[in-house]
Amino acid sequence: MATVDADPFLVAAARTGVILTCVTQARRLGLWVLRDERPHVAAAAHAGHVSADAVIHWHAPTIPRHPDDLVDPIENVLVTVARCQPHEAALAVWESAMRSGLVDRGVLLRLDLPPAARRLCAEARPFADSGLETLFPTRLRWLKLPMLQQAWILGRPVDLLIGERLVVQIDGGHHVGAQRAADIEHDALLMLRGYHVIRVTYAQIVDDWATVQRLIAGAVSQGLHLARD
Repeated sequence: MATVDADPFLVAAARTGVILTCVTQARRLGLWVLRDERPHVAAAAHAGHVSADAVIHWHAPTIPRHPDDLVDPIENVLVTVARCQPHEAALAVWESAMRSGLVDRGVLLRLDLPPAARRLCAEARPFADSGLETLFPTRLRWLKLPMLQQAWILGRPVDLLIGERLVVQIDGGHHVGAQRAADIEHDALLMLRGYHVIRVTYAQIVDDWATVQRLIAGAVSQGLHLARD
């Protein structure tokens, strides 16, 4: 019998004989996940009725599961994300896990990882503060320009430095009040020292990437990423 304050995800998993995994469990662990509202579960052949809205993962786990488990260990979560999600969305989850300290690359590489997971393990870095900072440089690799995440300039880190002088700042929900004032002040200092600053939001990156890409490409075509004498 579940208590009134029991986690509804765990209750549903126990009732249907499934395990919370992939982006559902990643979100429960506090990792950055691109929007996906459907529950993702792992199921064995004996599982009961699972909601038609759920995404069911049938593959064998990398880490063996105890019969009473309701949630996957982080290693299985990341492998399932690698199998399920588009590359850039999966990379954002992997980098979030690495930055949070939930996983160790060396341990992961000793596991029998499928090809997609092994590629992500080799590529992921623990430097992005959010998944947006993972998506941004990943989508701009075609420019073939140096890109440095969390570059320290004039006393503060910037989200992304393209080339020598083009700064990209990604505004999340915390960029308000005193934080917003500090951001504006730092933007002014950067521009006075010859940097060019472009600010974008979550909605722009996720829902209007074409416009963001045109902004960056336009700045690069004007040479705004280059240092001037």
